[in-house]
Amino acid sequence: MKKLINNIDTLIDESLSGFAKAHSDIVELNSQPHFIRRINSSKPGKVAIISGGGSGHEPLHAGFVGTGMLDAACPGQIFTSPTPDQMIEAAQAVENDGGILFIVKNYAGDVMNFEIASEMIDYPNETVLIDDDVSLPKNHSTGRRGVAGTLIVEKIAGAAAEHGLDLSACKALGDRVNEVTASMGVALSSCTVPAIGKPTFELAEDEIEMGVGIHGERGHGTLKMRTANEIITQICEAINKDLKPQKGQLALLHVNGFGATPLLELHLVYNTAEKYWRQKGVNISRSLVGNFTTSLDMAGCSITLSLLDEELMKYWDNPVHTANLRWGC
Repeated sequence: MKKLINNIDTLIDESLSGFAKAHSDIVELNSQPHFIRRINSSKPGKVAIISGGGSGHEPLHAGFVGTGMLDAACPGQIFTSPTPDQMIEAAQAVENDGGILFIVKNYAGDVMNFEIASEMIDYPNETVLIDDDVSLPKNHSTGRRGVAGTLIVEKIAGAAAEHGLDLSACKALGDRVNEVTASMGVALSSCTVPAIGKPTFELAEDEIEMGVGIHGERGHGTLKMRTANEIITQICEAINKDLKPQKGQLALLHVNGFGATPLLELHLVYNTAEKYWRQKGVNISRSLVGNFTTSLDMAGCSITLSLLDEELMKYWDNPVHTANLRWGC
């Protein structure tokens, strides 16, 4: 294993410190317990949006703290849920008489710890649970995982809060976006967790893993390598089967890299996926391509489709100013 690391035990501390210094015009770091918060004050009565999860998915979630998106993000250790005290202190730091909306990916540790925090804070609060991963069946024992669609919910709910929607309206909007969002990923290689020092799983040079999660989990099938068009079409068909978009439907297409796939390949993936839905009469009216919900150094990508209407598109287009997502400001 070759990593730019001083000490595994201090990796998260040093990385968060560097992130906060690099973006000191947008965020500040609370060290004990860890959370990242926006530095510019919000309007009184604005709903505070808080998300978080294990580190290793950067820029999710800390990279999306700022105007028009998250008010705070709580990073856990690598692929490990943040603890309830992180969410509690983050809530105390950013609550502004509008209540708290937690955005939580559907992983057991995240769900449990955010739920504990929600029960212990004194502020009104609601939770949006993200479960956009269609590589798992809807009746899976623990439900579907929350993956790259989390960013879409954070952006739209964050814009709604910035516009002054109240807590129940932001919660309803977040749930609605989640319901019309579907994602699926493919890995060309595993990732290497620094504390383990070796790949989470092994793939031969001529193998890919279809339906992977973002914590280095294996997917639902190990397949022989094939052309990008064949791989991407298989993913698009799974998403299309789940969402069933109609002809003329507005949609956002998000191609997300897992950390070790160059933009040269990600834009090829976008080209194939856009063509797939265009041929089905779906209007890809918004797009996002790049490394946004990563899995450390995994090679591969995920595709996310979110069905839009005029209201959702308005909130997606609303100005945002964060470390890793910004426009209109």
